[in-house]
Amino acid sequence: MSDAEREPIDRLVDPVLRVRDLHVTFAGRRRVLERHRQTAVARAVDGVDLDLFDGEVVALAGESGCGKTTLARAIMGFVAPERGTIEFRGKPLDRDLRAYRRQVQMVYQDPTGALNPRQTIYDSVAEGLRIHKVPGDEEELVCRALSRAGLRPPERFLLQFPHELSGGQRQRVVIAGALALEPKVIVADEPVSNLDASVRGEILRLLLQLRRDERISILIVTHDLALAWSIADRVAVMYLGRIVEQGPTRDVLLEPRHPYTKALLDVVPDSRDADALTRPLLSGEPPDPTNIPVACRFHPRCPALADGEAAEAGVESACRSDDPVLARFGEGHFAACHLAGARSAVFRVP
Repeated sequence: MSDAEREPIDRLVDPVLRVRDLHVTFAGRRRVLERHRQTAVARAVDGVDLDLFDGEVVALAGESGCGKTTLARAIMGFVAPERGTIEFRGKPLDRDLRAYRRQVQMVYQDPTGALNPRQTIYDSVAEGLRIHKVPGDEEELVCRALSRAGLRPPERFLLQFPHELSGGQRQRVVIAGALALEPKVIVADEPVSNLDASVRGEILRLLLQLRRDERISILIVTHDLALAWSIADRVAVMYLGRIVEQGPTRDVLLEPRHPYTKALLDVVPDSRDADALTRPLLSGEPPDPTNIPVACRFHPRCPALADGEAAEAGVESACRSDDPVLARFGEGHFAACHLAGARSAVFRVP
């Protein structure tokens, strides 16, 4: 998405969706702790703040296992947070999630798994209308949703089954099921990762069209920063349950402040970059969320710490002993990094 296509977002008003100090934990595998056996606790989401404004697209990015999908599921009300708040239009979620889920809909990664193979496309799209008892002519509403999702003429698809459609068409059916309820927010979990490259572009254009024409806000979960560049107004980068950098897409992806963001960008292929094959890649796997490192949780894998840059800046001790907080480095641009704070460092992207 070019700068001309990025519509201005009014951040003087309250966000449509607000997440504050959200914590989600799970019982992990059993291990020996302090001479006795007890259940380890996996801190999947560990103190996340996130805003989503009206008509905005935010990309939630990071490696597998960083907590992106758990955060998305908590926002949907599928998992209960240990503490923290989720607000929709200024009102906190309560136990009655029916009205909320009509306004906030989820699009899943795998359209084949999201659709019942024994249901026709008509029944799949109509299911939400029936659950929420939406008034009106059901067939007309289903056809309208299919048409908005790019399946035209909609009558052609009503009596078909998921196995009769292509992967892209199945994903459009999933999107149509969400659109049938006229949501204000769509939470899309890796919505194009299982699709061919040509079909990905079609689905992304559809999401941008919904944002532009209907002011639907979109939170898109992705591991692909190239996708974030194409579609998002803002990017929030997660690592081990926390957001370590967030800000306008151009700022975060062209002038990242956190070495983890830079490391993710280094693995994005770019045929114009002659050094792409020789750059050092991020080593190792993310630590076990039941045993998150103290201080900066990224420090065991941090390239700036390994190559002596942090020591040169005088922050090596802080990296190993102090937990950094999100600090502001520009208009809406925040990062949690001792080195960035010491040097106002920018990890420039070639």
